[in-house]
Amino acid sequence: MSTDTGWVTQRLQVDGRSVYCRRSTRGQGLPVVHVHGFAISGEYLMPTAHRLARRWINVVPDLPGYGRSERRDHVLDIPALAEALMAVLDALDIDQAVLVGNSMGCPISLEVAHAAPERVDRLVLVSPAGGVHNQPLLRALAQLARDGTRESPKMLPVAVPDYVRFGMLNGLRLFRELTRYPSLERLVGTPVPTLAVLGGRDALMASPARVREVARLSPEHLTVALIEKAAHAINFSHPEELAGTIELWLDDALAEGAGLPDGVLEVVPHGGAGRPGA
Repeated sequence: MSTDTGWVTQRLQVDGRSVYCRRSTRGQGLPVVHVHGFAISGEYLMPTAHRLARRWINVVPDLPGYGRSERRDHVLDIPALAEALMAVLDALDIDQAVLVGNSMGCPISLEVAHAAPERVDRLVLVSPAGGVHNQPLLRALAQLARDGTRESPKMLPVAVPDYVRFGMLNGLRLFRELTRYPSLERLVGTPVPTLAVLGGRDALMASPARVREVARLSPEHLTVALIEKAAHAINFSHPEELAGTIELWLDDALAEGAGLPDGVLEVVPHGGAGRPGA
């Protein structure tokens, strides 16, 4: 186990394979577990995790086959990655957590919430891509390329080594699966309090109008926030705005236009973050 200021890294045994995990050493309450996107490690999630670690224990794993975790014989699909995430929680003795997913981490987190809602106290979905807006695959690849020009250049040294390590063919297979996952539609049936955070410059996301339409059909425990200047990797590019919004929501203090962090220009609320039926 290695240490950094306020953080430790460790190797977990999950299904007989080594999984790399970062964990903060301060904070209290339910842990906040960050779930990364496709073909990349959890390293780019650390700017937001560092800020949330001022109050809560934060956990940032590299899912099996990603980043510094041991490679698998085959690429795990989204349901299998959801099972692996629950196994990571088991290995850390975490019975219940707040899940913060980005990109492909959103469908993974949604699958965990639907399969085992008792293990997810609250759910934060950052840039929940997938569905009709990303189909067919060629359209999604064009969207991905366009988004790449809108991300911070500082993301390149973080992302490129992970993408190379994961492999182009593996990345294409998993990206195809992500584009077929109806993330926005699955939000309608979310069984736990959920905050969706979107980037106004995210080429992979549906229009704000479409998101509002989905939000109107959604249960009262779904809240939608928009960070207008952000692209897809909000956790890396806009950590202050994202962490501030998450913190307000976890404190049940998030309301339309009231006390929002600078740069969060729009919130579509259905109320507080209380659990369904509470």
